[in-house]
Parts: sequence; structure tokens; C-alpha cells
Amino acid sequence: MITSFIICIALCQIVGGLGAIVTTPEINGWYASLNKPAFNPPNWIFGPVWTTLFTVMGISLWLTLRTDKSNPARKTAVTAFAVQLLLNSVWSFLFFKLHSPLAALIEIILLWLAILFWILKTYPVSKVGSLINIPYLAWVSFAGLLNFWIWKLNV
Repeated sequence: MITSFIICIALCQIVGGLGAIVTTPEINGWYASLNKPAFNPPNWIFGPVWTTLFTVMGISLWLTLRTDKSNPARKTAVTAFAVQLLLNSVWSFLFFKLHSPLAALIEIILLWLAILFWILKTYPVSKVGSLINIPYLAWVSFAGLLNFWIWKLNV
């Protein structure tokens, strides 16, 4: 049981780490040159927030996987998890690697919808596993707003 717990969290942290590999080199260069809205948080806040959120995602996956394998809703919830995790990793590439706030904005809307779908599909399988992702949805809502204003201020 502890092994599967560690694997679920490690999977999410690896995805987060891949995003950080793309993001970090751009922080003091391209990203620093962008016009940002007044509500843009300091750069140091993103690492701890995302590390926490990826940990919570891993816990949610673990709680979902612990449920009855014969429950068809379990498979849907796990698939929805995988889709949102993939979309999460794509955002960093679009925004930071391709320097495309517009493409990232379009993608973060899809990510937001995928997170909401995941939360809704996980709820019947694991209420706790579902509800612990509400802060993730809230953070991506904020990130989407921030993404919008960065795009708007830099076109």
C-alpha cells in the first residue's frame, strides 16, 4: 500500500518536474521581460504551490486506485486524471518553451475543464479524492486569469 502511495505521488511530481525543466530557464529571461498584471504573485510562490498541488493530485489518484476495481466509474476517474495531468504538462511547454501565452490560454481553458471533469468523475469513486482537488481547480482558475492578462498586456 505504501509503495502505490509513493508511486502515485512520484508520478505527479515527475510531471511537475518536467514542467519546471521547461519553465526555470525562462523565468529570468523571457518571462521577466513580459508585462504582467498588478496581481501577479512573486515568482517564488509558484514552486511551493505546484509542489503541493502535485502531491495532492498523487494522493487523489492513490485514493481512487484503492477503490473497487470492478467499479466502472473508477476507470473513468483514472482516465480523467491522466488527461488532466497530460494537459497540465503541456501548458508549461506552450507558455514557457514556445513563448505563446495565447496557445497556453486556450490550453489552460481545456485544462480547467479537464480538472472539473476529473473532480466530478472522481466524486462517486472517492469523495475525499475528489474534493481535495478543489484548491487545484481554484489555482488553475487564478493561473488562467493571470495567463489571460499576460497575453492581453503583451499583444
